[in-house]
Amino acid sequence: MSKHSIFNFQRIVNAFGYSCLGFKSAWKNEAAIRQEVIAGLFFLPAAFLLADSGVELALLLLSMGLVFFAELVNTAIEFTIDRIGKEIHPLAGQAKDVGSSLVFVALVLMGLVWGCIILYPN
Repeated sequence: MSKHSIFNFQRIVNAFGYSCLGFKSAWKNEAAIRQEVIAGLFFLPAAFLLADSGVELALLLLSMGLVFFAELVNTAIEFTIDRIGKEIHPLAGQAKDVGSSLVFVALVLMGLVWGCIILYPN
């Protein structure tokens, strides 16, 4: 198999390793990541208890994943801004604020999904 083939197993292994390094860095450097993972330890079993169908379970789990996804993106934005420089700049502040709003929107969406499933059971 050539190194330019569509399926390159070594590239997949390397990408997985980089992802693990990213999770480790986010866990070590971002309190919000740790808080959301710990909250997930409560919400994960709750999702299985609350869901009345596969669709409900998928919505509950996907809404949780969306929050974690948003927090990872926000963390990446913050790392990038901090790498560029520590000086106060309006655009740096705006970028961090937009990243924070991304997490907020994900949390609101999670709250809406969970609220709908809890308040309007089948």
